[in-house]
Amino acid sequence: MTRVLIQTVAFLVITGALLFGSAGRLDWLMGWAYMAILTTSSITILLLGNCDMLRVRAGKEKGTEKWDPIIAALAFLLFWPGANVVAALDYGRFHWSPAVPLPVQLIALIPVTLGLAFASWAMVVNKFFTKCVAIQTEREHVVITTGPYAYVRHPGYAGSFLAFITLPIALGSLWSLLPAAAGLSLWVLRTFLEDRTLQKGLEGYTDYAQKVPWRLIPHIW
Repeated sequence: MTRVLIQTVAFLVITGALLFGSAGRLDWLMGWAYMAILTTSSITILLLGNCDMLRVRAGKEKGTEKWDPIIAALAFLLFWPGANVVAALDYGRFHWSPAVPLPVQLIALIPVTLGLAFASWAMVVNKFFTKCVAIQTEREHVVITTGPYAYVRHPGYAGSFLAFITLPIALGSLWSLLPAAAGLSLWVLRTFLEDRTLQKGLEGYTDYAQKVPWRLIPHIW
């Protein structure tokens, strides 16, 4: 667990450094609000997440689908540091976007918080929630149907989708919607491919998909 803790702290420190370093200022209310939400989410996962799942996520995972590392890496770069750095440069230095009123930014924090909370819930409930797409036969992989998985089949992606599409508005940067939207398009592709992998390789997943027909958004897709 020491490795998990070090990686989490490093992630938060680097995120903060990217945000405030790119902005060139520390008096950024919404930047601090975002860091507070992100830190709370990370602590929740550390405290409540399955220890075995956290250890697997911290190391090199086995059986990863060949297409997954490329899609995952590109999406990660677009979300972080991409959208974060663009938002910080926009808000703190260059002011490319028209000013987003503070009340609008505060309202946008609500879906950011809810999205990260939903994704965190998925990680806490699902002990097979790893960072790569793979059928984890060595860990006796089974279908998880409780918690947020009772509503959508990929709640981790669904929560991230909600958080990352509204975060640019919360940070006061419309321009950062561009890398965020590009990353989310890759997230949708990854959701489709992961769902196909699970239906082919994970026993019971096809039956689960019939009971929970929605991948990301109830009654839409």
